[in-house]
Amino acid sequence: MTDFTASGPATGRPKHSILVEAASMRRRNASELRFHIYGIAAIVISLATLFIMLWTIFSDGVSSFYQAKLTIPVTLSSELLDPEGNGNRDDMLKVTTVGYNKLLAAAFDAELKAKGVDTGGLSAKDLSAMVSKDAAGDLRATVLANPALLDTTISADLLATGRVDGYLKGRVTMETAVRDNQISPEQLQLADRLSAAGILSTKWNWDFFTNPDASDQRPEAAGLGVAILGSLYLMILVAIMCVPVGVAASIYLEEFAPKNRWTDLIEVNISNLAAVPSIVYGILGLAIFINFMGLPQSSTLVGGLVISLMVLPTIIIATRASIRAVPPSIRDAALGVGASKMQMVLHHVLPLAAPGILTGTILGLATALGETAPLLLIGMVAFVDNYPSAPVEGFLDPATALPVQVYGWAQRADPAFIERSSGAIIVLLAFLVVMNVAAILLRRKFERRW
Repeated sequence: MTDFTASGPATGRPKHSILVEAASMRRRNASELRFHIYGIAAIVISLATLFIMLWTIFSDGVSSFYQAKLTIPVTLSSELLDPEGNGNRDDMLKVTTVGYNKLLAAAFDAELKAKGVDTGGLSAKDLSAMVSKDAAGDLRATVLANPALLDTTISADLLATGRVDGYLKGRVTMETAVRDNQISPEQLQLADRLSAAGILSTKWNWDFFTNPDASDQRPEAAGLGVAILGSLYLMILVAIMCVPVGVAASIYLEEFAPKNRWTDLIEVNISNLAAVPSIVYGILGLAIFINFMGLPQSSTLVGGLVISLMVLPTIIIATRASIRAVPPSIRDAALGVGASKMQMVLHHVLPLAAPGILTGTILGLATALGETAPLLLIGMVAFVDNYPSAPVEGFLDPATALPVQVYGWAQRADPAFIERSSGAIIVLLAFLVVMNVAAILLRRKFERRW
């Protein structure tokens, strides 16, 4: 054995065993561990923020689906409600809510005496103030819709005022009632006795989904009916105006348009339009559709046009990506058996790209459903308490939308509207979840693996 083979080559580098971790490896492992910890921390913070947000919304908004109501028997006297005695609806219309208020006040007082409820010395005015101002109107609408109820006794569920409703939900207390000019501690004490007697209770509030908006004096009667219908009209208009145009533009750009500087310019502008802030589209709609074209303000037609301009680039981008994902071999095979280019697109490419197109369209509509800023600028934030007509005339009637209704209620001072604002957010989130789940299911059902 020579000296060279015994001592090994003299390289000048220190020898390291594979069983001992080197300093560079320790630094690399520590760096990877820190990155792993940062990723987990980011996920935990994001989930915690989401949980706090959802908890805040649901804790404040779930109570809006329940409403305090007074259940009392009411005798619908024809002498008071039908002075002519002929059951003619036109004659019964002459009896205003003032007459119905008198009827309800008498029925409420009689029920208190029948149940032996101590009024605590409250005056008739204070007792009537515990019943919503909307109760008489609801009863009047019921009688006019069914005149056969005259001279019968019905069990009427009357809305309690917003303060009484807030007291049952814990939003109003005896301490706050001392400083509140709309309710008194004595009325809240009477509310406790009414609850014990079974006259006052909280019930599921279907009216929250069907009633229109209400004034500041009647927060307990406010509902999402007009907002839900307005959002439905908006989605119909956006789907009609965006989907055909977006799919046709995508097919042309992807399959037929020549590749030159003009198509490159169009593609760049489509990408830029998808990144434009939504409020800019609101300013555009205000300037063109309302000020220049003279379309009615606050109408769903103007809102649909504005939202369509905003969603169209997104649908074009999603549709082009779906068309581009179809393998070139499909096109080559279709052309190889004698199909024209139009037949190749319509009979082969478009059906295979349909799942992606549907998914992109639904997600685009879901994004449009949650937009607020453009609708604020075109006046859809206005107070609307009448339902729009049926299509097509209804597209020109004033309306509002769910996100705008959330904004409008959040701006009001009464705490009952803040509660309803959170409830409207829950309804909006439910619609968005349904649309996103539908997009996922459609993609999984029709998606093809190549």
